[in-house]
Amino acid sequence: MSQEELYDLRKVLEELKEEPGAYHETDVEIDPESELAGVYRYIGSGGTVMRPTQEGPTMMFNNIKGFPGKRVTIGIIASRKRVGKILNYDYRYLGKLLKESVANPIEPVKVSREEAPAQEVVHLATDEGFDIRKILPAPTNTPLDAGPYITMGVVLGSDPDKTMSDVTIHRMVLEDEDTIGMYVMPGGRHIGHFQEQYEKLNKPMPITINIGLDPAISIGTTFEPPTTPLGYNELWIAGALRNQPVQLVDSLTVDEVGIARSEFIIEAEILPNERMQEDLHSNTGHAMPEFPGYNGDANPAVNVVKVKAITHRKDNPIMQTTIGPSEEHVSMAGIPTEASILDLVDKAIPGKVVNVYNPPAGGGKLMSILQIRKEREADEGIQRQAAILALSAFKELKTVILVDDDVDIFDMNDVMWTLNTRFQGDKDIIVLPGMRNHPLDPSEIPEYNPGVIRFRGMSAKTILDGTVPFDLKDKFVRAQFMEVPDWEKYLK
Repeated sequence: MSQEELYDLRKVLEELKEEPGAYHETDVEIDPESELAGVYRYIGSGGTVMRPTQEGPTMMFNNIKGFPGKRVTIGIIASRKRVGKILNYDYRYLGKLLKESVANPIEPVKVSREEAPAQEVVHLATDEGFDIRKILPAPTNTPLDAGPYITMGVVLGSDPDKTMSDVTIHRMVLEDEDTIGMYVMPGGRHIGHFQEQYEKLNKPMPITINIGLDPAISIGTTFEPPTTPLGYNELWIAGALRNQPVQLVDSLTVDEVGIARSEFIIEAEILPNERMQEDLHSNTGHAMPEFPGYNGDANPAVNVVKVKAITHRKDNPIMQTTIGPSEEHVSMAGIPTEASILDLVDKAIPGKVVNVYNPPAGGGKLMSILQIRKEREADEGIQRQAAILALSAFKELKTVILVDDDVDIFDMNDVMWTLNTRFQGDKDIIVLPGMRNHPLDPSEIPEYNPGVIRFRGMSAKTILDGTVPFDLKDKFVRAQFMEVPDWEKYLK
């Protein structure tokens, strides 16, 4: 396979340039400290970002203040329709595509350093003047951020015996010339499980942080158990999405591999049994804006990551970044969750859940809309069973809306129409109190609901059942219009 046929960030960007309105670049100088995110907030971030915002093009900033010869791109997947274009699939059924990719994985392959553009330029921590803050044009999202953040860096690590490996995305702040603060949830993700094993051995954990990637990798990376159990490396999903294996390359300074077609690779070690204050230098109390639309609290004890080397492409390397509450997070977190819910309900109640959508209103994690097909009397109630299955398996899911299969789940006006004409609050709301959810939701604190929320991260889960009772279907038939197949001719 030729280099031109291999998927990476640059190939995808070239393809997007051919799509009207999908890509825009500028040579106007921009400051990565708050200004870049502030500008893109208006142009295309969408999601739960403070209004005004909108869905807009991928942006490439070619003139980054303080970083000559380096570029920053943002928003490549800040549009579900754009994700569909990138993956060559109908955007409405991306959950089904990812579900199939999990079931048909393609494992990565190893290539030589000569075949790895990510290692064309090498900066070693032992070099005079080495400073990650001067090599990486990592933006801050707001003036209150704890520092410059890597927001689209895929962390690759393995267990101590090198029998299992995995990839995850974490928020990572550049603390000083060779230190990154990274919060690793203990055991919560596979990288966390591996890191706990290293801590018990009191050994540093070698990792690579891979930046500037084909979106197939960024989206596939965000799958979680039970869909991808311990030992399942999500790079296999990216391989299936592209029908070509992800290429890996041996690191130069740590015992781990990097993603060979990245723009940047950081080689590093997570130090055992060492923690640091996330906002050590800013002392604002804030980390960065997170997906629910609020500033995340700075963690008092993030993992300490010591950088050993940074490698990157020689030809204007691209720093890839995102805004925490943007539509980009919805694509990364929501589409894999849709796939996971479809997989789960297909096994338990096959054929009854037609499709699933995790909308921007929930940041891709907090809300799901399930499209239900009731075909017979015995199907009544199955919709609520599907909702409970989803809520049980995905603890970060807070609200499930159930609609019939004549409702467009990607049109929130249609969904809200359902809740206004096929829904009665006193009988169609199911509340499950005292369950676990996502601690970034600011309503999930004891002060908000004393006696019920005992600890931060607990929540009531809500099911809104907007499906029509099967025996009343004839009373809820939408107004039917004439089918006019050639209607578009009247627009010419």
